[in-house]
Formats: sequence, structure tokens, C-alpha cells
Amino acid sequence: MSSFFYVLDEPARLLFVDDDPILREFAQVNLATETARVDVAEDGLGALEALARDSYDLLLVDLEMPRLDGYGLLERLRSDPATAHLPVIVETGREDVEAIDRAYRAGATAFVTKPLNWRLLSYQIKFTLRAARAEADLRLQFTGPRAA
Repeated sequence: MSSFFYVLDEPARLLFVDDDPILREFAQVNLATETARVDVAEDGLGALEALARDSYDLLLVDLEMPRLDGYGLLERLRSDPATAHLPVIVETGREDVEAIDRAYRAGATAFVTKPLNWRLLSYQIKFTLRAARAEADLRLQFTGPRAA
């Protein structure tokens, strides 16, 4: 017998990037908590626009989208010093070796497949954020504020 609790219990700003409007809605319903805010974008260009306006702790990115796909978004993020270390979880219906390898080569931090299990994804986000924050602390400790 257990009672419900929110997995994402620490402050976090998430950006969910997917061309499926239903998944964007589900992301806001299933991932947002009192401490975790979830914004959405419909493709990679929308994500870049959101990143120009706000800062985020983590992105969740589909691979196949119009205008700018997930691979292109990852490449742009990793080439910009401001977002080079931003954690990105790829969420996609693709689970073939080529997609997995290409996503990680482009800079993915983690990879999950659709259909999404929102509870499992919440834990994936929590632990990816924890690792990214620990890494940022180490970069700051060893190289100073510019590398964080």
C-alpha cells in the first residue's frame, strides 16, 4: 500500500520538444509539479527560440520533427558554449541502432523510447538532473565559473 508522490520534487525547468501536440499536453500534465515547470516547443527551431527567452535545466527532445529535427537541435546545442553541457534526453519512437548511435554522437545525454512511461521518465529526468548538477559543480570547482 503506497500513496502517490511526485518524483520531480526539486526545482527544475524542463523543455519538452515534440511535434505531437498530444504528447506536449501529456508532458505538461504528467511531468509538471509544484517545483518542476514544463514548457513545450513543437520542433527544434521552437526550442531554440524558447532557449533564447528562458533558461532550462533539461530538454526532452524528439528526433523526427519538421523544420529542425532532434539531431540538428543536438548539434546546435553542443556547438554553443552556453548550452554545450545542457542535459538532453531524447524521447523517440525510434529504437534502431542507427538512431541510438546517431543521437548519442550528436550529444544526447540519455535516450528513451515511445510510448513513454511517464513515471519511469520522471525518474530518468530526476537522475539525469542530479548527474548534470554534480558535473556542473565539478566543472565550477576545477575550472571556475566560465566552464559551468
